[in-house]
Amino acid sequence: MNDGTDHGTGHGSRAGRGNGAPPSTRTAPLPGMPSPATPGRTREDRTDDGSRPHRSADNGRSPRPRRTRRRRAVRLAALLLAALVASSVGTYVWADTELDQGVDLGALPDRAPAGKGTNYLIVGSDSRAGLSEQARKDLRTGSAEGRRTDSMILLHTGANGTTMLSLPRDSWVTVPSYVRPETGRSYRAEPDKLNAAFSLGGPDLLVRAVESNTGLHVDHYAEIGFAGFVGVVDAVGGVDMCLDRDVRDPNSGADLRKGCQTLDGAAALAFVRQRKQEAQGDLGRTRNQQKFLTALAAKAVTPGTLLNPARSFPTLGAGLDTLVVDKDTDLRDLMTLFRAMRGVTAGGGRQLNVPVSDPALATSKGSAVKWDDRRARTLFTELRDDRPVTLPRER
Repeated sequence: MNDGTDHGTGHGSRAGRGNGAPPSTRTAPLPGMPSPATPGRTREDRTDDGSRPHRSADNGRSPRPRRTRRRRAVRLAALLLAALVASSVGTYVWADTELDQGVDLGALPDRAPAGKGTNYLIVGSDSRAGLSEQARKDLRTGSAEGRRTDSMILLHTGANGTTMLSLPRDSWVTVPSYVRPETGRSYRAEPDKLNAAFSLGGPDLLVRAVESNTGLHVDHYAEIGFAGFVGVVDAVGGVDMCLDRDVRDPNSGADLRKGCQTLDGAAALAFVRQRKQEAQGDLGRTRNQQKFLTALAAKAVTPGTLLNPARSFPTLGAGLDTLVVDKDTDLRDLMTLFRAMRGVTAGGGRQLNVPVSDPALATSKGSAVKWDDRRARTLFTELRDDRPVTLPRER
């Protein structure tokens, strides 16, 4: 008689097996007994401690730890690159929105017709904005009021490379008619030094004077003051310069020895401003300015500066403090400008002074620089038409 209890050998147990298939459930092993092997895997597939052994290279499978390390390295590199790009893009966007685009070239009257290629007017002003009284003493900038220029460079880029053309600030030119914004009084066109145009009418009158005396259309304007210049040089870690003689000028504060050295912001400003020791005065100074600016551009556009947020951010910040550009100039145009200047250093262009017939012309406004009209006119025509420049390179 069946009492209803299943003893494992009765009829109910055999019915669960049906056609003799193995049981569908597995029981836990008794203490001290090994675990039953998983179907399809032998006990040799595990080590004594129960972990899986590493596959040998003989079976065609590379070790898992090595592949994992490689993947981690790739991921880390990708994350670092993404962070670098994001930081650089953020810096670029910030700097682009901070530009002082206070010059409206499109509103100027009597513009020179546009030629071929692109022309940048680069102005180094003697603005003391951003300098403390102590900084003015240390840099020997003085405390002159008003606006003057310490350098003017017309940079042309086109199919025949880059030409950096210095325009001496004492150039004797015809300053166009203008209206003084402070008084509303009108003044007719008259001969004067090129620097006077900037002093009397700021960037607007300076651009008009450059265009009317050269026939070249100015596409972009960029101006930087003393504080910005010093800040940029310091932010890039100084600029390497090799001097062929000692340079000492008590007026600018220059005290440099012959040979190769790294100039910080203060030393660089003193170097580009000094002219008392130059045999050709202002013309000699313009050559020094060109030489230094190309070296600065070469340093500023290196990957170590552009792709390093710790350096590119201070560089842009320092320059933006006193940088003034026209409404159509953005950060991309400024980078193009710096790359063109760097190209001059690499042999992709030339550095020139406007041809001069008399570097010490006596005028009613003091000693001035008289251009060689015939040679200067030929040079300006070549630049306007973007033709190869025939004027010899400066030494």
